[in-house]
Amino acid sequence: MKTIDAIITDSDGLRFLPPRASFVRRITVVIRSLYAWLDYLADRRRSRLALLEMTDEQLKDIGISRADAYREGIRPPWE
Repeated sequence: MKTIDAIITDSDGLRFLPPRASFVRRITVVIRSLYAWLDYLADRRRSRLALLEMTDEQLKDIGISRADAYREGIRPPWE
């Protein structure tokens, strides 16, 4: 479809056609996917910070040493 085909004439003058539904749908999917990915990264970061806040007894209960918790806690969320 050529650019000129997207413009139609009306009795009042020129008006533009609305965007295609498939384009809007694709943009919506991309935005939702990006939001889900950012939400996943935020959850991952919160859980790693929770490890850093645990006491030695709590870490022992789940079988993680303080050094392991620190190593995991300082990692960036995308790793």
